[in-house]
Amino acid sequence: MPNFCCMPSCDGNKLNPVGPETITMLDAIKILIPVVIIGVALLYVFQDALIFFPQPVPPQNQAPFAEYALTLAHEGKQLQGWYVPGKVSANRPLVVYYGGNAEEVSGNLWDMARLEAGAYLFMNYRGYGDSEGKPSQKNLCRDALYILDTLAAREQIPLNHVVLMGRSLGSGVAVHVAAHRPVRGVILVTPFDSLLNVARRHYPILPVRWLLKHPFDSAALAPDISIPALILIGRQDTIIPSQHAIRLSEVWGGPVESIIIDGVGHNDIQLEPRYWEVINAFLSTGKAATTAPSLPTTNKRE
Repeated sequence: MPNFCCMPSCDGNKLNPVGPETITMLDAIKILIPVVIIGVALLYVFQDALIFFPQPVPPQNQAPFAEYALTLAHEGKQLQGWYVPGKVSANRPLVVYYGGNAEEVSGNLWDMARLEAGAYLFMNYRGYGDSEGKPSQKNLCRDALYILDTLAAREQIPLNHVVLMGRSLGSGVAVHVAAHRPVRGVILVTPFDSLLNVARRHYPILPVRWLLKHPFDSAALAPDISIPALILIGRQDTIIPSQHAIRLSEVWGGPVESIIIDGVGHNDIQLEPRYWEVINAFLSTGKAATTAPSLPTTNKRE
């Protein structure tokens, strides 16, 4: 009868502690570890290509708005965009727009008729459109402060007549500027609490905390910002799920109203008429229209 005992004392023979299957497993681990290390290293080195997607200026957007073209030099780089002047006041402010990670901002010039603002500033990030240089969190944030300071001084526009508007990645830039300049308000479209938290959601098995060079931690800045904020959320947003925007609203230091728009997601929120209604209400009064579902309004520092 076969002896199924696996203890060495059964027949006096010692079993080989490492069988063929174990050796195969160890060999696989030895191969896998360097592959993972190399993969993580490549992800760290090339992550900019996964975060920033610079786009050129479409030819159809150049000639119609050529008279508004603006070029500013900062840190040895030529930054290009468009400034559309007008009569700026407290209820018709200058809107300064910061685009998404794959957005060349000239397309927004066609939407000016939908907005009730006094003037508009659309500047492309470094590497986007005709702007020179390479995008990064530090570069975008430094440029944004310089551009606002330069234009406000040149046009003699008080900062309390300025509303910042940031979409997606641009929400991180807008929050940074709001944390450092006393503007009248900020509009955040499909924003995140931090890019780090969004990356964790999409790549749960990766050590993103140690890899991410551009965390855009808006939630860390928000508690010290006392200006009013309007946050626009697409209920079907799967790129930056609504939980991230809600968390940002919960830690905002000033009055904040979060509007959830049904039937739209991250890239089509602007197709819903309510989107423009609540923005224009905020531009003129500092408060959102009440025609869309909203989260409870927070007034922490009024």
